[in-house]
Amino acid sequence: MNKTEPNHNLLRASIGQAAQTLAAVEDHIETIGRIARLLAHALRHGNKLLACGNGGSAADAQHLTGEWVGRFVEDRRSYPAIALTADGPLLTSIANDYGYAEAFARQVRGLGTPGDVLIAFSTSGNSESVIGALAAAKEAGLGTVAVLGRDGGRTRGFADHEIIITSDVTARIQEAHTLVIHLICEEAERLLAPPTSAD
Repeated sequence: MNKTEPNHNLLRASIGQAAQTLAAVEDHIETIGRIARLLAHALRHGNKLLACGNGGSAADAQHLTGEWVGRFVEDRRSYPAIALTADGPLLTSIANDYGYAEAFARQVRGLGTPGDVLIAFSTSGNSESVIGALAAAKEAGLGTVAVLGRDGGRTRGFADHEIIITSDVTARIQEAHTLVIHLICEEAERLLAPPTSAD
């Protein structure tokens, strides 16, 4: 095969795999609803969202918080949401002084207050920094959510609410995590919307 031409079979297989993984997100609708209610309740009562993850999951954390400080669909007020991945000098100072496993946990201790929500992303479920953040959040009285991949790894069963995308392909897990982010935002934004005359 000419390497300058696309490998149609490979690309079609990846598209089919992605479609199958995204379709399986439907199995998590009830959990997504519970997470959205938790988040909407926190934001409605003046609490905030914290989010974390590593690598592509760091981008997911920033994607999620951006939807709340900015907007998702509706042109509504800005809500407090902080990605614990976004401050390079802070992350590197904590990692340097305390070790990378404390990179998010120390931020949770400093920024989190009871009633806040932490949403942590990990495609493997084995990230020490994510496990540490969830542990710190529980100690501080935050609601905890883990959005995971594969079999959930060592994080499985650790958070108050969890979604596990049971794929072995990181790209497919990340694609499904993006859909989960959008569904949580869509439902939480609906719950936060002021009632209309039709409600």
